[in-house]
Amino acid sequence: MSISVPPRTTARGVLSLAPDFDVEAVRADFPILQRRIGDRPLVYLDSAATSQKPVQVLDAVERYYRQSNSNVHRGAHTLGNEATELFEGARRRVAAFLDADPRGLVFTRNATESLNLVASSYARELLRPGDRVVLTLMEHHSNLVPWQLAAERAGLDLAFIGLTAEGRLDMEVAARLLSEPTRLLGVTHQSNVLGTVNPIRELAELAHGCGALIAVDACQSVPHMPVSVRELDVDFLAFSGHKACGPMGGGVLWARPELLERMPPFLGGGSMIQRVELDRSTWAEVPAKFEAGTPDVAGAHGLAAACDYLDAVGRDRIHAHEQALTGHLLEVLDEAGVDIQGPRTLVERGGAVSFTMGEIHPHDIATILDREGVAIRAGHHCCQPLMRHLGTPATARASVYLYTTHAEIDALGAGLREVGRILGPPGTPR
Repeated sequence: MSISVPPRTTARGVLSLAPDFDVEAVRADFPILQRRIGDRPLVYLDSAATSQKPVQVLDAVERYYRQSNSNVHRGAHTLGNEATELFEGARRRVAAFLDADPRGLVFTRNATESLNLVASSYARELLRPGDRVVLTLMEHHSNLVPWQLAAERAGLDLAFIGLTAEGRLDMEVAARLLSEPTRLLGVTHQSNVLGTVNPIRELAELAHGCGALIAVDACQSVPHMPVSVRELDVDFLAFSGHKACGPMGGGVLWARPELLERMPPFLGGGSMIQRVELDRSTWAEVPAKFEAGTPDVAGAHGLAAACDYLDAVGRDRIHAHEQALTGHLLEVLDEAGVDIQGPRTLVERGGAVSFTMGEIHPHDIATILDREGVAIRAGHHCCQPLMRHLGTPATARASVYLYTTHAEIDALGAGLREVGRILGPPGTPR
């Protein structure tokens, strides 16, 4: 970044920008941000659902298809060798992004497939009836339904860590449940509804203390802050590339290589085999053992380019920028008189903020905001049990990323005043 931006202090005393974070230079890399919705500039506040893509990623994907497109691991010609090197180079790059051993990095279609792989190949196949899997009330369906299926098929027991009134994990319950006969803890690093950032290292220590493993859904953390699997000391970690400026259709599972070696294959077919007979087969070494069929080479290459991009901007600086935006967002929502879900302390939360406006349905909020050019998410956010716990069928959710500006947060505030004017009862802030 080439210019310095004077810092702004919010009522909570948080600097609104990393001191040298040039958000306009960042925005120039994202062509879609130039769009208009009707006669309004696009205000994209839905990055928790999917991020937008910089030209560096778009160019990398196009360049692969224009210059090096071929299948991998099986060709002897130049294009095949180039594609293979790009694919395996992407594995090394993404592993470095996670501070992880590349032997444990499996490319999947998305984080949902990554977590299904663990629930099926590890939990269903290697755990025994009566073993316990501990989850939390804030889990996305992707980190809940796979464990339900595994529990049903393998006779496992499920138990759940509840929440405090502020939307944090109840660590007393966690300490009690992370004991015999628990064999695995599945937990989100950052809630996609509450924004809560969970203490993964502490939870890993509790899990390992009772001989259990920990599987982390990192979809809402890896794109937004530095994440090291070594420092967190986790056993499995999943995230989706499309939330981290990468292409859609690509996901990542990182697992300790020794665990992958113990686990049976998740899918069968080409590429994951060593030798095939009519009545039996033997498996390739990890991680190829879990990558059946033709992979999304362009997607992996695009995700590597996204990792390059995020590191060039600086993940610490992105996180600082987002924390400041989140402080501003909380202020704007307070001024709008809405009910905010999740912690109010910035150090304990990320930039996805869910809220409700009295009896106004979140879909109506999102529809009116869209007329103002403001894109937010509305619904249960694939967290129906959490919604029941919160006593609401749905919430509206605004989320920020490295390209979000303070002017866009203010545009949300103006849009919410318009929602109140149209649908709110007398006395709604306008």
